[in-house]
Amino acid sequence: MSALFEELASNETPIGTIALRRRRELTLDVDVYEVKLDHEYLMSSLFTVAEVELARLGLAATAGDDLEVAVGGLGLGYTARAALDDARVRSLVVVEALPEVIDWHERQLLPDVAGLATDPRVRLVHGDFFALAADAGGLDPAVPGRRFHAILLDIDHSPRHVLHPSHAPFYGASGLQSLRRHLHPGGTFALWSDDPVDEAFVAELRSVFDQADAHVVRFPNPLTGGESANTVYVAG
Repeated sequence: MSALFEELASNETPIGTIALRRRRELTLDVDVYEVKLDHEYLMSSLFTVAEVELARLGLAATAGDDLEVAVGGLGLGYTARAALDDARVRSLVVVEALPEVIDWHERQLLPDVAGLATDPRVRLVHGDFFALAADAGGLDPAVPGRRFHAILLDIDHSPRHVLHPSHAPFYGASGLQSLRRHLHPGGTFALWSDDPVDEAFVAELRSVFDQADAHVVRFPNPLTGGESANTVYVAG
């Protein structure tokens, strides 16, 4: 049996102390990998259904082959890993603001997504997704003006519960319009949210994209014995 608790990495960042921890969940007999920002839990390997569904739903709405995909937010890597499971994905750029998080993956600290950083289709980019989305140069600093067939975003808790105030303008019509110019015609934008469906945000999406829908993703909560839910927005 593995040790009951281990702090795999802890670093001071401009937004607080970010830590990657592994603990043994005895009730389930599994290792759980968690990310904390100061005293706030950001993500857990116990709850990855919606992160996977972000990639699945976003790519299901994306037509064509040889897809170029961008992911905003690396985190534990489940969205990026799920995107690579779609055989149509030719390349994947993952934009992550914290080099410490990129380092976790380069050091292979997360066994469920081992190999993500070394997959030949993948490039991990250290950058501010929101600043890049607002800039005409786009999400891939190595290829200014590059467009993608799908952009999948999982950074903030929700459009109303952001990790930093500078992210908030992105979720308005102007920010979404800036993002859309980084998509190929007919491309897809998909967003994970921890909150229930936000009809006002759906309206913002529909003011910019041809269509937009909110998907409620339900999944069992093994800690409570009940059910939890996240939201995935898909627009194109």
